[in-house]
Amino acid sequence: MSHADDHEGTRRDFLFYATAGAGVVTAGAAVWPLVNQMNPSADVQALASIQVDVSGVAEGTQLTVKWLGKPVFIRHRTADEIEAARAVELSELIDPIAENANISGEAPANDENRTLDEEGKWLVMMGVCTHLGCVPIGDGAGDFGGWFCPCHGSHYDTSGRIRRGPAPRNLPVPVAAFLDETTIKLG
Repeated sequence: MSHADDHEGTRRDFLFYATAGAGVVTAGAAVWPLVNQMNPSADVQALASIQVDVSGVAEGTQLTVKWLGKPVFIRHRTADEIEAARAVELSELIDPIAENANISGEAPANDENRTLDEEGKWLVMMGVCTHLGCVPIGDGAGDFGGWFCPCHGSHYDTSGRIRRGPAPRNLPVPVAAFLDETTIKLG
């Protein structure tokens, strides 16, 4: 083996490693935008938690706000709505689980486990039907005086629990809390 052959092997090795390194950097640069686009956008991150003023929500009415790209129903319930919701036996429910992110574990779906306050005046829940993601109609709609999804006929009661129709679960209650008497924080 001549001295020139020894240099040729070294040069070949250098070219191999340099080309492989450039290929790795190029592949990383091409893949990074694809991975990065899966992160939440800046507007979604900014809305990870919002504060909602409910001072203008009269008893018997509802406010719908957009949070994380989905509607959230905030209902100031009447005494009749509270009474109707609390009179329901758990055995009558399709989904016996509260579906409340504020309560750990699988609490029963009684009305007290779904409301934001102990009196039961404030009900906060995601406004997306658990069947196929439609937005139910409120203000006493449906057979149980709560919400009705006209797309496929799901009926929810005054506590947002599924009572009739194809929806498998109650409307979920998001993480929410009162900051003061008139402000609710979502998230």
